[in-house]
Amino acid sequence: MFEWYIFCNNELLLELKSDGTYTVPIADECPVKLKEWNTIHTICGKKTVKIDSFTPGERYTTMPLRKSWNYIPQAMYDHAGKCAEIIYWDENTRYCGCCGAPMKKNTEISKRCEHCGKEVWPQLAIAVIVRITRNLSQANEDNSSGSEVLLVHARNFKRDFFGLVAGFVETGETLEETVRREVHEEVGIEIKNIRYFASQPWPYPSGIMVGFTAEYAGGELKLQEEELSAGGWFAKDNLPNIPEKLSIARKLIDDWAESNTR
Repeated sequence: MFEWYIFCNNELLLELKSDGTYTVPIADECPVKLKEWNTIHTICGKKTVKIDSFTPGERYTTMPLRKSWNYIPQAMYDHAGKCAEIIYWDENTRYCGCCGAPMKKNTEISKRCEHCGKEVWPQLAIAVIVRITRNLSQANEDNSSGSEVLLVHARNFKRDFFGLVAGFVETGETLEETVRREVHEEVGIEIKNIRYFASQPWPYPSGIMVGFTAEYAGGELKLQEEELSAGGWFAKDNLPNIPEKLSIARKLIDDWAESNTR
């Protein structure tokens, strides 16, 4: 029996169980009809495939990968993300980038060119995300206790929530250098005490987010208008809409909020 991670129109196929909860289908064979051109991948003992069409019914439905976090166990969601990345990689490496010949599957996560022998593996886009805080005394020039967090609204956000400063790592940079550069470019301030927090796969479509914390060191906020539409310092009792709980951005914000209650 295999767990089947089936994608259609970038949505994950889920099975409704008798108790009203959801799971990915578990079966020996693929529970939906496949075409001869649909490629089944085996990843860590589980199966994944992208199909061309699907009609939802009482037993099966589809939903966006991000939304599925609310319905399936964390382990299944994590593996669904890995499968989505493999399918994306497979679709974008059909031909060799050096000679243009077809690429052939070599291992679960590698391909080899049939003509020149070049090998390729899935590539990750590495991004950093940073929670910047400052003491209220820095803002008010008095003995105020507590702290504020810097939150921004990026122009590419589809909803009205505020998140953290983030950006992609450039060639030749350390992660810490990326944090400093992105903060300076996006909000114009200086930071100190950069510390690693945690990381998170981000399969939209193939990234990894590396989370950091930092403290305000000086300067006035100056938003990069091309990237950000709003931003500012927020206290715990005055937070705007923030990202959903599946994201490392939310984990960083929640960690700060909890520390302000102790």
